[in-house]
Amino acid sequence: MTIIETARLLLRNWRDEDRSLFHRINSDDTVMEFFPFRRNREEADKLMDFIRDGITRNGFGFAAAEVKETGELIGFVGLHRVTGLANLPDGAIEIGWRLAPEFWGKGYVTEAADAWLEFGFETLNLEEIVSFAVAENDRSIAVMRRIGMTRDRDGDFDHPSVPDSQAGLKHHVLYRLSRADWQSRHQ
Repeated sequence: MTIIETARLLLRNWRDEDRSLFHRINSDDTVMEFFPFRRNREEADKLMDFIRDGITRNGFGFAAAEVKETGELIGFVGLHRVTGLANLPDGAIEIGWRLAPEFWGKGYVTEAADAWLEFGFETLNLEEIVSFAVAENDRSIAVMRRIGMTRDRDGDFDHPSVPDSQAGLKHHVLYRLSRADWQSRHQ
């Protein structure tokens, strides 16, 4: 992938030295509050390899986010192809993020997401980008709104990957942003 640069961040593919942080954000109870599972190191390494290979193949994915000034890895922000959700066609593109908690509240996700939206609409020529989260995940939903997405109440869904034993994490809200709406905000 081409490195995407924002005012404060580099968005890039994953490197082997990123494994520790990737594992931490995928196993931390605070970060994973709205997910029904935590990943051990082996599972996190497999997922990072899968994401890295996808980025190499597609030119985009859940990319590593690094602070330019310090070189510190903070988590990921990126675009991802959705599969297996009845309310969205396979291949729909979602925007998503996950940061270590010490980097929350600094505007990093919004900054990186804005750059990914530009990449998605201008470089990939996408017609729409979606995002979804557990209905109670106020922090992620606030980001979706800040980047111009609007809720599609008819698209809200129960996530099929969440077990019934985790009923409080099953219901997800869906947000959408069309290229036309994005362009109207950036002219």
